[in-house]
Amino acid sequence: MSGRTAGVPLAEVIAALDAAYPPHLAHDWDSVGLVCGDPDEPVESVTIAVDATDAVVDEVPERGLLLAHHPLLLRGVDTVAADTAKGALIHRLIRTGRALFTAHTNADAASPGVSDALAEALGLTVDAVLSPATAGPDLDKWVVFVPSTDAAAVADALFDAGAGRIGDYSHCSWKVAGTGQFLPHDGAAPAIGEVGTVEQVAEDRVEVIAPSRLRATILSALRAAHPYEEPAFDIFALAPIPGDVGIGRIGELEQPIPLSAFASRVRSALPATSWGVRTSGDPDAMVSRVAVCGGAGDSLLGTVARAGVQAYVTSDLRHHPADEHRRASSVALIDVAHWATEFPWCAQAAGVLRGQFGAALQVRGSSVRTDPWNVEC
Repeated sequence: MSGRTAGVPLAEVIAALDAAYPPHLAHDWDSVGLVCGDPDEPVESVTIAVDATDAVVDEVPERGLLLAHHPLLLRGVDTVAADTAKGALIHRLIRTGRALFTAHTNADAASPGVSDALAEALGLTVDAVLSPATAGPDLDKWVVFVPSTDAAAVADALFDAGAGRIGDYSHCSWKVAGTGQFLPHDGAAPAIGEVGTVEQVAEDRVEVIAPSRLRATILSALRAAHPYEEPAFDIFALAPIPGDVGIGRIGELEQPIPLSAFASRVRSALPATSWGVRTSGDPDAMVSRVAVCGGAGDSLLGTVARAGVQAYVTSDLRHHPADEHRRASSVALIDVAHWATEFPWCAQAAGVLRGQFGAALQVRGSSVRTDPWNVEC
């Protein structure tokens, strides 16, 4: 009797991964999702790795899924022929019923994601996103000034046109009474008052929000319902709201420790690499609040300098950006190998799949160190 499990349809595994690491969070230059494999076929196991390499594929059983963080086919390709390095790997997978799936910048931005796993490995309690992604649609606030007797009719017209919706609520508005004033000139046809006479009218200020894509529709409805020849209104484009997802995280240590001790903690917490741990800063300075970014993070140095942290843990810091940061900011830098900062995510992703499928799916992290720097000096 075979001990092989029946497995789980690949489509169900993809659905679980997409729920944990939503594809819409991926950067527009990225390539995420299913690379090869039949969603209608079952997979019996999932092997999780930072990179899809030959050595990693060796660990993936037949009818297994390889979940990789880094895309194998990120750059444009015009062939996956078996006599090319990447094509040969794709052919190996397909011939043995194995599948490949990528969760890259969507896993970086998700909550929890790559940087959450890194923060947890370092003993940080996360309380903020370093570079939040914005949430929700582009919104406008409409402020309309209308005679109090017509305020309800104008508001209803705005609602019918799509304004005033917030989450599961509709007909949302705010109103305050005031006094409007105007002077009609020759050629005007005022609904209230006379040409040449200053008129004061009891008006309501009505405020609603609406998706910016509905501006033309809202304006047409406003003009049709408003009694004035020239309605008075303002349109304010609202700033996007930061969400709980995005790149990098900020967290607190349980208690402050010197930078030198924190750098040692980083070295102990992450897998060893020939890159090691490089630190820039005052070794005796106390560290309690830390920013982290799994993977390359020097594009966020300016954000880090304003984040109210004492240290920043990331990878792939280049000489000149690091030097400029050191001259301008007191935030210490801790630079480790790219692979090492993203490796803790493998355990996080494994937890997602084990929680979803239990014993129906064998889930494991790859034991292969895919860091390309492999010679110790």
